[in-house]
Amino acid sequence: MAVPKRRCTSTRRDKRRSHDAIRAFAPSVCSQCKSAKMAHRVCPSCGSYGGEVVIQMED
Repeated sequence: MAVPKRRCTSTRRDKRRSHDAIRAFAPSVCSQCKSAKMAHRVCPSCGSYGGEVVIQMED
C-alpha cells in the first residue's frame, strides 16, 4: 500500500487547500430587465437568456 514516508507539513497542506475556499456570489446584470442574476443562467425575473425569452413567466 502507498503510505507517506514523512508527515505532510502544515504549510504544504494549507497550500493544497488554498483553492477550496467558497467564493461569494458575483451577480451579473440581465440584458432585458436589468435585474441581478447569476452568470450563464436564465434570468429568474424575466425568463430570458442571451437576449431571447426562453421561459414564459406568468404575471
